[in-house]
Formats: sequence, C-alpha cells, structure tokens
Amino acid sequence: MNKNEHLFALKISSIMATRMFGLFMIFPVFSVYATQYENTTPYLIGLAIGIYGLTQAVLQIPFGYLSDQYGRKPLLVAGLVFFFIGSVVAANSTDIIHVVIGRALQGSGAISAVLMAFLADFVSKEQRSKANAFVGMQIGLAFMLSLLIGPMITVNLGLSGLFWVIAGLSIIAMVIVATLPHAKPCTQYVLSMANLKQVLTAKLLKLDFSVFTLHLILTCIFIVMPLLLVENKIVLSDLSDNWRVYLPVMLLSFVGMLPIIIVAEKFKKHKFMMISAILIMLLSQLLFYKISLSYTAFLVLMTLFFIAFNAMEAMLPSMISRIATDDKRGLAMGMYSTSQFLGAFVGGVVGGAIYHIKDLNSVFLFTLLMTIIWLGVVLSIKSQKL
Repeated sequence: MNKNEHLFALKISSIMATRMFGLFMIFPVFSVYATQYENTTPYLIGLAIGIYGLTQAVLQIPFGYLSDQYGRKPLLVAGLVFFFIGSVVAANSTDIIHVVIGRALQGSGAISAVLMAFLADFVSKEQRSKANAFVGMQIGLAFMLSLLIGPMITVNLGLSGLFWVIAGLSIIAMVIVATLPHAKPCTQYVLSMANLKQVLTAKLLKLDFSVFTLHLILTCIFIVMPLLLVENKIVLSDLSDNWRVYLPVMLLSFVGMLPIIIVAEKFKKHKFMMISAILIMLLSQLLFYKISLSYTAFLVLMTLFFIAFNAMEAMLPSMISRIATDDKRGLAMGMYSTSQFLGAFVGGVVGGAIYHIKDLNSVFLFTLLMTIIWLGVVLSIKSQKL
C-alpha cells in the first residue's frame, strides 16, 4: 500500500476498532456484574450481551445500501450518534431491561459494512486484501484489549461508568470520521431482489455463514466464561485480576494467528487455513466441554480459541471484498455484517436460554455442534472459489 492508502486504512481501522472496543468491553464482566440490576435472569444476561447483534443485523444492509446511494460519511456519523445514545441509556439504567434497550440502540449504529466499503473505495484492488487483513487484525487487537481494560474500568467505576466510557469512545470515533475525505455516491441502483441475488451467491453465503458462526460462538463463550472463572476460583469474584489470565492468552494467540494469516494471504491458501482455524476452534470447544477448568487449562484452551477467532476475523473480510463486485460492495459488506451480528444475537439468546434451562457447561455442547456444522460448510467450498 502507498502512504495515502496506509493512512486511510489506519483511520478506518481506528473507527472500527474504537467502536468494537466499546461493544466488546462488557463481554468479560457483564455476566458477573449484571446481578446489580433489577429483574436479572440468566436469559436476560444473554439477551443484554447479544441484543446489539439483532439491531446490527437488521440495519447493516440498509446502511450499506444508503452509503452506496448518498456517500459513506453521512451514514458513519448517523450510526455513531445512535451508538452514543444507546451508551448513555445503558449508563443510566438500574433495570436490566433498560440495559437491553441501550444495547439495542448501540447496535442500531450499524456502520461496519459502510466502513469496509469505504476502505475498498480508497484502496487499490491489488492492495485490498492486505488492507482488509490489517483492519481485521485491528479489530482482533481491540477485542483483546477489551478483555483487559473492561474489567479494570468496571472494578473502579462499575457498569454505569463502563458505559459512560463507551459513550466517550463514540465521540472519539466521530472525530476520526471528520478527518476522512468525502466520497461521491456510487452508481445508483434499486434495492431489488435481482440486485440482492448478486450478493447471495453460494460462495458469499458460505463466507457469511462462517462469520455468523464465529460470532455466535464468541458470544456464547462470554456468557459462560466470566462465571466459570469465578466459580473455579481462577480469578477473584470482582474480576480485578482478570488481566492475569487474559493477558498471556492475548499475547500468545496474537503470535499464533500470524502464520495462519501469512500463509492464507501470501500463498493464497485461504480454504486450507480456514479449515485449520475451524479445527483449532473445534478442539477448544470439545475440551472446554469435557475437562475441568484450571488456570493452565483455561490458558491453553482460550489461546487456541483466540488463535482461530483472530485468524478468521482477519481473513473473512478480505475474501468478501475480493469476491464482491465494485458497484455492490456496500451491499455485500452489509450482508456479511448482517450475518456477523446476527450470529452475536443468536449466540446471546440461545446461550442465555441454555444456561437458564440447563447449566453453563451445556453451552459448550451447543458451540461444539455449531463448529462441526461450520466445518462441513467450509469443506463444501471449491478451492478455486477462494
């Protein structure tokens, strides 16, 4: 990438990472701290964690389509305003139902597709895979930092303070948006069934299913994991020493994912590396279900999980942007992001329901089943299509 492309990719990834950082920071703490709210149940804990995914899923395609019609920046600003309002609502909540509403409003700022399409507008086709991989790695880094910083903020400021910090992050993202160049709208087209079919091809749908399953598993895990860490006395009940377990996981998994991404991008072995990552994910879910957690077991299994998660998070957007046509890129990214956040919603609702009806460990049986289905879908992709 040239200097301008590097700078633009950095700005886009910073907006994406700042926003995702805000959404992810409740993951490692909410299951434990949610008891402070009125009317809390395991199901509502899962709903509060995952509900942002429903509004994200519903609005990604409209945001992506409107950005193709009217330009990217106006939609980015509108989305970040919704995100700010939702954060303020959650920060002022005393009832978990109000937190659910706040999280739904956060999710209504559905700008992921717009950001990825904006990136593709200003980066040459030859460098687009590299730029998307860079953004994916930034999102992975944001997630890793959220696991460390979210508990630190919550221990000192409570969940209300955490949501106020998240509101502040949306303002930072708006400032970065203000520095982006104005982009002319793409060639006008009608949001018709014929145009939708162009982004509902078999190869795109299989990648959409991949990101759906990836975020479903992620959300399920973070309904269960904070509670298991406390129950097994791996961390203190207030999570103040969360960093002690998550920091080595994040460092090891970041190093572990690099070979997967390098082989996929440099040698064009995307399908092979996707299958490798899914097998690593499958192993982690099977062992989470079968063995008792200790500090060492947690460290190994979470490292395996995040090697797979971070690698897939970096590879999938790159593949989508390369396959989608230029004039429908916003729409294709909208479908991809819809699948991503719908997975987060389904993971939150189903994971919370399983926890409510059965027990925490049963959630891993569900994620194991979804990983096996995912593996079958990816195996059915013809190699030349990637």
